[in-house]
Amino acid sequence: MPAPHASPPAAQVRIDLGDRSYDILIGAGLLARPQSYEGLPQGGTAMIVTNTTVAPLYLQSLTGALQTRHARVLQVVLPDGESHKDWQTLQLIFDALLGSACDRKTVLYALGGGVIGDMTGFAAASYMRGVPFVQVPTTLLAQVDSSVGGKTAINHPLGKNMIGAFYQPLRVICDLDTLDTLPPRELSAGLAEVIKYGPIADMAFLDWIEANIDALVARDPAALAHAVQRSCEIKALVVGQDERESGLRAILNFGHTFGHAIEAGMGYGAWLHGEAVGCGMVMAARLSQALGRVDAAFVARLQALVQRAGLPSVAPVLDAQDNAGRWLSLMRVDKKAEAGEIRFVVIDPPGSAVMCPVPDATVARVIAESSVA
Repeated sequence: MPAPHASPPAAQVRIDLGDRSYDILIGAGLLARPQSYEGLPQGGTAMIVTNTTVAPLYLQSLTGALQTRHARVLQVVLPDGESHKDWQTLQLIFDALLGSACDRKTVLYALGGGVIGDMTGFAAASYMRGVPFVQVPTTLLAQVDSSVGGKTAINHPLGKNMIGAFYQPLRVICDLDTLDTLPPRELSAGLAEVIKYGPIADMAFLDWIEANIDALVARDPAALAHAVQRSCEIKALVVGQDERESGLRAILNFGHTFGHAIEAGMGYGAWLHGEAVGCGMVMAARLSQALGRVDAAFVARLQALVQRAGLPSVAPVLDAQDNAGRWLSLMRVDKKAEAGEIRFVVIDPPGSAVMCPVPDATVARVIAESSVA
């Protein structure tokens, strides 16, 4: 009987942050492979934080891999969904940590999508003023964006991700096999964050996405591997220069000011984060055009790509009486706003981005134009 083929080596992307530097591992079959965790703290307690959707799929495999390294592997299974990204659900992690007498050498493992990664990271940053954690993202959106860079947060009814901390993981382990179990809607949501990197940083990558969008939607392994790796490379470059979003890193929020308003205005969970960002990018492109930074052809190109990815591109009406007013009030809570002035990431020119204030009247016009199919 022939020997089984060895799994190909994982691709590796380095986040360069001095003594807080870490690696992103990208490949198939990584989650259950004990070698994926070599070099991380061992002994003592590990606690896996996951949700009710991911637990039946991958919790047993990760537990088995960690049992070779830790004396005790605990599990916390949270309810699934953006609507649970709040204080009450976060408290369940603290209850488990304290109830199991976990010390400051306990390692938290975030097994799931962006919500799980953000909440686990925030819990790790807060428990005993900081314990180590590892990201094991299982959605495309988390693999290409939210698991990388150390942003951790929960939502508040008045604003998304407004309560949190910058806190870096020890490692990010992107097992591409987990993308096989993603519902189509979740896959499309992740593609929004992949598309984002083209207009803000790499037009050649945008060309590649356009040429391969059908393969990405069809989950072609080679296409997904390249998309995840290139997205992580771009984010690593940006985060390495501006960890705490004092300048350059803000460009990663292209489409997010509009997108976060959609999420808060519609109610968390009504639209997936990536769906809101996809629509938000089209709106941000229109805003860029209104400011004379891009032409109509660029807007049409981005909108067509967003639609091919299976994402919405028409903005929802958030208030039948005063739609623009509702949008503007939500966006003034955005983290990029200063002294009540809303600042937007705009494309200038394609392949790069800047952040700038925009008059309310211009924003209102873009909202009106974007709300028509």
